[in-house]
Amino acid sequence: MKYSGARILIEALVEQGVDTIFGYPGGAVLFIYDELYKHSDRIRHILVSHEQHAAHAADGYARSTGKTGVCLATSGPGATNLVTGIATAYMDSSPLVVITGNVATGLLGKDSFQEVDIAGITMPVVKHNWIVKDTAELAEIVREAFIVAKSGRPGPVLIDIPKDITSITAEWIPSTHINGKEVSASTENSTGSSKRFYMRNARATFSDSDIEQAVLMIRGSKYPFIYAGGGVISSGACDELKAFAECINAPVALTLMGLGALDCDHPLCTGMIGMHGTVASNKAVQKTDLLITIGARFSDRVTSRADIFARNAKVLQFDIDPAEINKNIKTNFEITGNVKHILRRILEELKPESQASAARQPDVSQAPSAVNEWHDEIAKWKAKIPKAHHRKTELHPRFIIEETAKRLGPAAIAVTDVGQHQMWAAQFFPHKRPRAFLSSGGLGTMGFGLGAALGAKIANPGNPVVLFTGDGSFRMNCPELSTLAAYKIPVLIIIFNNKTLGMVRQWQRLFYEGRYSDTTLDRPPDFVKLGEAYHLNAYRATDEDGFIKALDAAINSLSSGKAALIDAVIDIDEMVLPMVPNGKPVDEQLL
Repeated sequence: MKYSGARILIEALVEQGVDTIFGYPGGAVLFIYDELYKHSDRIRHILVSHEQHAAHAADGYARSTGKTGVCLATSGPGATNLVTGIATAYMDSSPLVVITGNVATGLLGKDSFQEVDIAGITMPVVKHNWIVKDTAELAEIVREAFIVAKSGRPGPVLIDIPKDITSITAEWIPSTHINGKEVSASTENSTGSSKRFYMRNARATFSDSDIEQAVLMIRGSKYPFIYAGGGVISSGACDELKAFAECINAPVALTLMGLGALDCDHPLCTGMIGMHGTVASNKAVQKTDLLITIGARFSDRVTSRADIFARNAKVLQFDIDPAEINKNIKTNFEITGNVKHILRRILEELKPESQASAARQPDVSQAPSAVNEWHDEIAKWKAKIPKAHHRKTELHPRFIIEETAKRLGPAAIAVTDVGQHQMWAAQFFPHKRPRAFLSSGGLGTMGFGLGAALGAKIANPGNPVVLFTGDGSFRMNCPELSTLAAYKIPVLIIIFNNKTLGMVRQWQRLFYEGRYSDTTLDRPPDFVKLGEAYHLNAYRATDEDGFIKALDAAINSLSSGKAALIDAVIDIDEMVLPMVPNGKPVDEQLL
């Protein structure tokens, strides 16, 4: 059966299980939008206000579900507006398939109207990209794109489709697989490239001797410590992480991207590690004799002074991406592969067969004295986590976050923008499960939040979704309020309004002698009036009683299917603590 390229694209996306696309139309993608109109019962299209937020929405959809998010934009500025969102997903290993239109093939390379080499521009921030030159190859490219986005270390890919390719007809051969689980019939009859991708993903990446060496290191350690990152969540290895930690009775620190990989209330969890990490995590990593790194990349925001990070430890690293091994920190031994598979094999070796399926809680009282000593020291460090407000103010960020979490309940998904509010949410939101805390870690993208929140809510309609944002970040993405209103997406937005770029001001206060150069935001808009202009219910709170009243009213608004906004006014000089000053060892924190 012959279809146009645009119809083939729709069929191929449906074949991959795609139910939602976030996008913005334009001339180069008109044939695609025409097919979306005809097949709106099969794929839902969400019209955003800006292409960057289409990428962030697809990213939020992906992070909150583990599925691949999809976004679509036209050529030229439409495509370039996606780049920040693509880079955000790339840095945090979030699987996206990004589809861009381009000028007709005969106009490529001629500086045609709204032409840009988006494949060249995005090359450093995608796993792979394709320029479709033949309609007959389009379906297979889409299939490959979904395999590449999810295989190995997940990440974004891009398909650039010239306009004439979407109108030319070609034979449509349905695939025999769904979501990349089997080789398609069309693959074997054409390029065979998808089959090669499957074979590459299926091959063994580590040996029995690798597992044996890791187990020897673990058994020889007196003070083992686990440093776990977003790779644990990406690989679905949270249960394995918990079982492994309990098996070897090792404390666990989590990166920003790893929050939720282990319940924050688990006795072995020491909380976040790094610049704004807990005292327990940062002290322990400097004391441990074996640092077991699982799905984490030794970011500079974790290590601070890399030359003396984990200075007393041998380093054992498990990661799916060989490029991360020995990149920032020299390891003593490493295993490359899916961390879920690695941990399962290690557990088989560590635990007798009869206990392999038994979940053991740590029993410190029965452990050797060295282990007792280690856990006693961890407990003392845990007690240094700030429990009270850092400053006595009318409305404190900790109060805002904890009260919001209580009222929304354990099913809530928290999304952040970037800045002080992001770190407060990382510190004070109860991270009980994976994929319930969405934040831009690697790129630190202000403006990520609202798009990601609407994507998460669309993907998880039964879960409350709250966006914690700052007044600086929110200015960058507030037009998406129109998307919330138009599609009746009930997201709760809480703006930490300190009338400044808070994190930058904090650095200026501590390290630049209080010279607040261009960080004060004592200017419009009035966020309550802005929310009302977009037909949202909007409230302002300046103290705890006012916040509780606003929060209750906002949650009632959500239950009626309407988004709500709270402008929470906080002190301009509230700081994020603890903090590791730049250039200091990770255990030298300002408290």
